[in-house]
Amino acid sequence: MKKKVISILLSTAMIASALGGCGSSPETPAADTAVPAETPAAPAETTAAPADDTASSSDSSSLAYTGELEIMHYSTSEESQGNGGSDGFRTVLADWDAAHPDITLTQNILANAEYKTQIATLAAADDLPDVFLLQGMNTIEWAKQGLVYDLTDTIKASPYYSDYNTAYFTPFTTEDKIYGFPCLTGGTCTVVLYDKQMWKDAGYDAFPTTWADVEAASEYFNGQGITTVAFGNGGKWQANSCFMSTLGNRYTGPEWFSGLIAKSGASFEDAEFVASLAETQRLFTETKIFNPDYNAVTNEDAREYYIAGTAAAFIGGNWDESYIAATLQESDPDKWANIGFAVLPQPADATKAPNSQNIGLGYAVAINSKVADDPDKLAAAIDLAEYITGPAFSSFVAEKYALGGLTKVSDVDLSGFDQITQDFYNWSYIDTETCEIYDSYINSAVWDVFNTDLQDLMNGDKTPEEVAANAQAAYEANY
Repeated sequence: MKKKVISILLSTAMIASALGGCGSSPETPAADTAVPAETPAAPAETTAAPADDTASSSDSSSLAYTGELEIMHYSTSEESQGNGGSDGFRTVLADWDAAHPDITLTQNILANAEYKTQIATLAAADDLPDVFLLQGMNTIEWAKQGLVYDLTDTIKASPYYSDYNTAYFTPFTTEDKIYGFPCLTGGTCTVVLYDKQMWKDAGYDAFPTTWADVEAASEYFNGQGITTVAFGNGGKWQANSCFMSTLGNRYTGPEWFSGLIAKSGASFEDAEFVASLAETQRLFTETKIFNPDYNAVTNEDAREYYIAGTAAAFIGGNWDESYIAATLQESDPDKWANIGFAVLPQPADATKAPNSQNIGLGYAVAINSKVADDPDKLAAAIDLAEYITGPAFSSFVAEKYALGGLTKVSDVDLSGFDQITQDFYNWSYIDTETCEIYDSYINSAVWDVFNTDLQDLMNGDKTPEEVAANAQAAYEANY
């Protein structure tokens, strides 16, 4: 049967992930509401998808469906150039297509900005494609309207379920029901990079696991004229993306943020979250851990302190790690070889998730609820969604780009990458637990208030209770 790909091409900035908050570019950190760069779309064109039946390991014999199936997404051919997530998505989608010659798969491919507009228009008209990409911020409303198929039982029965990073399902879950298979790739917003040799000189074999030990180490580093940990919040979003959404999780656990997303009773004024704000204020105002200009400089400035050797560690995102590693590999190979990775230290009064770091997948592969009217077609749609988010995708992006997806892949061959890249892959996707990135969800009206207040909190100009109350008021008014 004829395979159809309807592609609207767009010249976009290369993005490392589909997140709407931080880390949307490996070189350029996004603002708290950043989206990929956008330009007017080129005319639509139709091309043929690959038809090599040997390209896929997907088993077509189990599917009875022989009709048409449509999927709408934004992994254009241009975006896939250098973008591991989009390249992987297109690759496994073509593999599934080739392995199912009796199904006419239509790919409606739009540029990112066009996709967001068009999918919202189709949802409003109750005319969604059979299979499409669902943003977390749309999950609650579209599920309430009955537009998306409940995949809870399907996902839990998946042969890949034991390998799924289940934290990624959070933004696509409402009232304990899951409405999509998280897709594409994600990168961390909160990694501690540290110089192993500098910390050995200070008496530590690895970066400390508690803030108390970091404070103790600061006495040594400050005596040497060295900043213990470099951090920059000059753009206001960094404290939210690269600090609070991980530190907050240490106090609240993931259920609290799930409750905020679902509007099921969680509040910024909950005692556990206020405690995380209090600890943040203490760390930045009462200790000598951070560079004094943390609220004036950006993450780009702060990472230069680490590169120059005037800071023993740095907190930032995956894009900062890429920049630091590339810079040091060329300019200072010995310092590059001493790069280590760690999670944020655990506060003394926090009881949750000590090994967590924030990472997320901003979209999920979802299915139009109307597809359930045809059980055979539904089975094909589920098979497609499961395959393009499963081990085939994760293995591809791991081996080619050292990135990760929904499915954990522990036996991937990373030997073609340098040691630091291998170490960062394992730290990001294998060795640590994950939590959500706050400003990837909810909306900018809330985060604009919160991020401004965070600067005041870190300067000692607002109390934790005031920051929490203002955030809650913005949440109730705008979300």
